[in-house]
Amino acid sequence: MRGLLVVGLIVVIAVITTVLGYQLPRSSSSSSLSPPSAALPSDARRGAHSGALGEADGIVPDGVTVFDDTIPAVAKLDPDLLKALRRAASGAAHDGVEFYVNSGWRSTAYQNQLLRQAVAKYGSENEAARWVATAATSPHVTGDAVDLGRSDATAWLAGHGAEYGLCQIYRNETWHYELRISAIERGCPRMYADPTEDPRMQQ
Repeated sequence: MRGLLVVGLIVVIAVITTVLGYQLPRSSSSSSLSPPSAALPSDARRGAHSGALGEADGIVPDGVTVFDDTIPAVAKLDPDLLKALRRAASGAAHDGVEFYVNSGWRSTAYQNQLLRQAVAKYGSENEAARWVATAATSPHVTGDAVDLGRSDATAWLAGHGAEYGLCQIYRNETWHYELRISAIERGCPRMYADPTEDPRMQQ
């Protein structure tokens, strides 16, 4: 009889442990949906990537500026965007500000990897879409967007970017800039709250 009680107690403990084991990850994952403290491209640039991706896919080493033609992430940017960035960087240099690149052109493989990382980090595809686009819709894959590092550069562009046709596109991504030629005369267009509001992302 005592043996049956011991066996029964072990079964009950195993069931409780199994139930708690499945519940704990679910409760802890909800806290990961808070706004990010840093851009995913910056995380990846510092080595948070896996596999065989490298500079040829658009990963950017530390200290790269908009003038570094040997780095594919810079060299493969749209020529008009790159020209505007370099003109703006020359203007910013007079104020002691330098334009460092966290991310620019990206290969499809790199963009897919960033999206997978975002889904893992934020817990769902819908939440990840607020920060990382698919390879089919990302302006980084076509070379039409750049993510700039260091707050002094983005602060300078917030005040002067429109003069060069450079505009922040998303309110939640202060580092992400694209070329809008009409901004030189009319100012930058209204920002989207995040990429999910951008019609280009609905393809």
